[in-house]
Amino acid sequence: MEQLKHECGVAMIRLLKPLEYYKEKYGTYCFGLSKLYLMMEKQHNRGQEGAGIGVVKLHAEPGSEYMFRERALGTGAIQEIFDNLRPALEKADVENRSAEWVEKEAPFVGEIYMGHLRYSTTGRSGLSYVHPFLRRNNWRSRNLLLCGNFNMTNVEEIFKSVVSKGQHPRIYSDTVMLLEQLGYALDKENHRIYRQYRDTLAEPQLSKEIEAHLDMKEVLKNAAPLWDGGYVICGATGSGDMFALRDPHGIRPAFYYFDDEVVVVASERPVIQTVLNVRRADVRELAPGSAVTVSKQGVVEVSDILGEGDNRRCSFERIYFSRGSDADIYKERKALGRNIVPQVLESVGYDLDHTVFSFIPNTAEVAFIGMVEALEHYLDTLKSDKILAAQETGTLDMNTLRDIMSHRLRVEKVAIKDIKLRTFIAEGEARNDLAAHVYDVTYGCIKNNVDNLVVIDDSIVRGTTLKQSILRILDRLHPRKIVVVSSSPQVRYPDCYGIDMSRMGEFIAFRAAVELLHDNGMDSLLDDTYARCVAMENAPDSQLENCVKAIYAPFTDRQVSEKIADMLTPADTSAEVEIIYQTLEGLHDAVPHHPGDWYFSGNYPTPGGTRLVNRAFMNFYEGNADKR
Repeated sequence: MEQLKHECGVAMIRLLKPLEYYKEKYGTYCFGLSKLYLMMEKQHNRGQEGAGIGVVKLHAEPGSEYMFRERALGTGAIQEIFDNLRPALEKADVENRSAEWVEKEAPFVGEIYMGHLRYSTTGRSGLSYVHPFLRRNNWRSRNLLLCGNFNMTNVEEIFKSVVSKGQHPRIYSDTVMLLEQLGYALDKENHRIYRQYRDTLAEPQLSKEIEAHLDMKEVLKNAAPLWDGGYVICGATGSGDMFALRDPHGIRPAFYYFDDEVVVVASERPVIQTVLNVRRADVRELAPGSAVTVSKQGVVEVSDILGEGDNRRCSFERIYFSRGSDADIYKERKALGRNIVPQVLESVGYDLDHTVFSFIPNTAEVAFIGMVEALEHYLDTLKSDKILAAQETGTLDMNTLRDIMSHRLRVEKVAIKDIKLRTFIAEGEARNDLAAHVYDVTYGCIKNNVDNLVVIDDSIVRGTTLKQSILRILDRLHPRKIVVVSSSPQVRYPDCYGIDMSRMGEFIAFRAAVELLHDNGMDSLLDDTYARCVAMENAPDSQLENCVKAIYAPFTDRQVSEKIADMLTPADTSAEVEIIYQTLEGLHDAVPHHPGDWYFSGNYPTPGGTRLVNRAFMNFYEGNADKR
């Protein structure tokens, strides 16, 4: 019901054959460019604040551009970028040129392609913050294009490291820090090879040898160990080396595919499957801590760079962000719906005859299917038991059988997204009234003041939309009880690895726990927690603790859920309202291979995450609502 926003999606392509090959086989020199466009559009869900592309040509002559970049802002950024490229390509008459001319001169037609979709979790916006970032130099092997799906928790530490080496960054941001840090490591790698050949070779042959022997694995090993965060970092040098590196805990996703024609990297598996029309088994997950590199000569390697840490692959990726067309994600989301059924049955008193089931929004449909399948299984079991009981007592006849079999699960589409109403009214109740008309309800499917209405959502994080519109909308149907089901557990702690959930005060679960403390005369726990957070500020990594867990400790999950329902139910609501959340056990059962659950459990995979959750509470306590 409420939109969560993810930071980024990435796409990279390396062509392994001459451009003439793709013209002959696929009818276009722009094979790579068209595949990049499709891969970006297929990942549009991952970032709609801006987009950017970069292209590297391997055969440009001196005096000709060999690194191209185009960026745009807004939800239509992808289309705008490729619309902007079209006139230049048409003017150059690329498709009617010789392969030799295209390889050397055609704009935005090269061998390496990089695409990026951005949503900022830092609050910074504008074209200067849109990836890819570009580090320029007169030597091709020192040029660097960089983009990533990441959020670093120790930017200050990285900044100090960069400055200590004599560099002077112009902007304080994690992307710039990584660009400068990797650039420094790239310079060192250039110097290493220069020293190796300087006594036997002269320019320009010396520069060519440097380009031929660059080892991007060494560059990454020199720069990346300092990073604390969740990340997939993608880069390309001006001389033709390409890399993608994943964080040691696998927090952010990355997949790759290669054959004798192409190497591809993307944030999601089905994107590669669909765009390249390849089997699922051929698309591999990039192992945590590893990098896929492609040399200037086209040699593909997958190497362990940082070592694989504890598995903390992000569960929210599976619940909400990634495309549901992935086979495993589809099964997992169905399992999330299935696992919440025992709580749903208890909530409605096991009265399926007087309960209607539905979902809002459409992204919750797969979890809804899983919930319905489990409810049907429960109903089938009930019917079987009644038939056997009637058979044992000798009362089973056709009328009894028909009566037993007539019981059906009542599934309806109770709310339909109408039109995208523009909230041009800035403040107050008028704006809330407008929000209450975003959905139309299906009248007549609920028996007034008799039926229960159960609706499932992917997650309930802030609860704003629920209170301002959804509950008011559902109450128009006059159910006896409204049960709102979240297929994910209570979001209690901020994310600091790339999801836009950074402020403690935004979480309805946290606000509910604070209200419970007030209700029970336990306000001093807030003071104690703040004092502990302050004491943790300068603690070594080995002694760090998530002090915010103490806020929830006095209460059960059910108590917190009951308080959430109380806080989110509008005063004029006629129906009883209950809110049910997935349990942590249910989550891990449904999504067994992605156990990263710090936003639910508070168990952060890196020290930086623990430091930031304590700081987030300090900001809340001190009233610094705008700090992240």
